[in-house]
Amino acid sequence: MNSSEVARMLGVSISTVQRWVKQLELPMDKNERGHYIFNEENVELLKAIQEQIQNGALLQDIAPLYMKKPRKGVVKQHSEEGIEKLSARIGELEVKLNAKADSVASYQLLQHRQEIEELQNQIQLLCHRIEVLENERKVKSTSEKPLVLDQPVKPRKVKKKNIVRFLFGF
Repeated sequence: MNSSEVARMLGVSISTVQRWVKQLELPMDKNERGHYIFNEENVELLKAIQEQIQNGALLQDIAPLYMKKPRKGVVKQHSEEGIEKLSARIGELEVKLNAKADSVASYQLLQHRQEIEELQNQIQLLCHRIEVLENERKVKSTSEKPLVLDQPVKPRKVKKKNIVRFLFGF
């Protein structure tokens, strides 16, 4: 029986059954997936524990009553043939993985190469545009006359009255 069947029989939750087994360190068998396997003797033991709890006993008080036996588990035996097949399959997957990695790296290199060429073309266009602009500036600077003012600029007169007002706050 599994944990859910035992829980249904006892009228408790699955987690309660699992908690009793763990906290009381009951000797339960496990399957290859690590799930508890219960037999009739285990169910009777859990019924006795449930009865004690219903009579007011604490789980910590119940724990010393049960002997700690080593737990048993199911170990699956692997044949040499199975291991060889598995090793061969892993080798095939490694080869495929390496081939895929190589193709991805090649693709990325080609993409980067194309981006670099596009950037180089843009740099050449910018350099050409800078030369054109510098030539235009030279032509304009030689053709333009300097700015000359015919009349001298007069300095502004500061009114004394405003300064006095500013200083004394009138």
